[in-house]
Amino acid sequence: MAEDIKDNGRNGAVSRWRLILGQEAEEALSGYGAGGGPTLTEEERIMDAALAAIYNEAGADGTSQAGSKGRGAGSGHAAINLSKWLGDVRTFFPEDVVSIIQSDAMERKGWKQLLFEPELLAAVKPDIQLVGTLLALKGKIPEKTKDTARMLVQALVDELVKLLETDIRRAVTGALNKRQHSPLPSLSGLDWKRTIERNLKHYDAERRMIIPERFFYFDRARRSKEWTVIVDIDQSGSMASSVIWASVIGSIFASIPALNTRVVAFDTEVVDLTEQCANDPVDMLFGIQLGGGTDIHKSVKYCEQFIEEPKKTLFIIVSDLYENGNQAGLVRRMRELRESGVRTMTLLALSDEGKPSYDERLAAQLTRDGTPCFACTPALLPVLVEGALKGQDLGELSKRLGMAR
Repeated sequence: MAEDIKDNGRNGAVSRWRLILGQEAEEALSGYGAGGGPTLTEEERIMDAALAAIYNEAGADGTSQAGSKGRGAGSGHAAINLSKWLGDVRTFFPEDVVSIIQSDAMERKGWKQLLFEPELLAAVKPDIQLVGTLLALKGKIPEKTKDTARMLVQALVDELVKLLETDIRRAVTGALNKRQHSPLPSLSGLDWKRTIERNLKHYDAERRMIIPERFFYFDRARRSKEWTVIVDIDQSGSMASSVIWASVIGSIFASIPALNTRVVAFDTEVVDLTEQCANDPVDMLFGIQLGGGTDIHKSVKYCEQFIEEPKKTLFIIVSDLYENGNQAGLVRRMRELRESGVRTMTLLALSDEGKPSYDERLAAQLTRDGTPCFACTPALLPVLVEGALKGQDLGELSKRLGMAR
């Protein structure tokens, strides 16, 4: 029995390598395993076929265009049933792997038709990359597919909101509501002046103190719209993932009563998405037009009109800083905003995709002038927002979080 278990373990490992390396590896693996080579189960054969459809470079006749044997998992197929393929992928692979395979299908095989047929689109797992592609192609999506596309985007938005909303709300309320930092929960809301005036008649001469009979507190409603948060989003094609995250985060900001939120998107033109942000983040995303040039200076100039109280304003630019507009004017405006008291930051990327490409010279200039520039994962953004609202040094904070550029 021990030998059987050992053989089964060996066969499992060989089968996994067979799936990774493809059909061409069968001969090389023939000396391994209990039966002299890898034997795939029915489930593994389905997985192998699904992988082969994307990663095999062989043609229908089993040879590459150069005449050599094709590389990748499994054997090639001239045509494929996309509905069946999608079903197999979602059935036999983990969710994070499904997202990668779907993205590779569109990138390597050009399967944009995944987004054009409602039946196929309904079978797709929504993820950041897929929705980014969907938004970039939204003008080409046929009418019959638009409702399905919207449902897919809505599913992703709901997932991201669920992931981020609690932490962002906690960060904002933690920074603005001092009651959370007091050993007495109601102490920070106490109206000392009014409480003393109304209780002077209760002064105890012997103890030389006022013994109040009634306490008065500030109206919590006065905290409504205490801060202005401006999210200025670069909608150039290279920023697709960041645009989606930033749009969702903007919608969360808009739902917090203490914040007056403005959401603006730009390429060479500027579009104000604040109304859509407040009402429906999916509408806001469909208002984004991925692609085009970049004029950050024009967008910053537009956003300045919303700054009524600089020291109570947080200005977040989401951009890779490849500026095609007035770069000197941009640096000057950002410096003037900082000097007026506005708390500014630039997110070179808002995603989990690793180090972004960005204009290092412009990022260094803005950082020297007091606008720190860094890539940020969505999970760390609430910490930065809380730090900004509390007046912390964001440059130092980003270094501690390992985000400094």
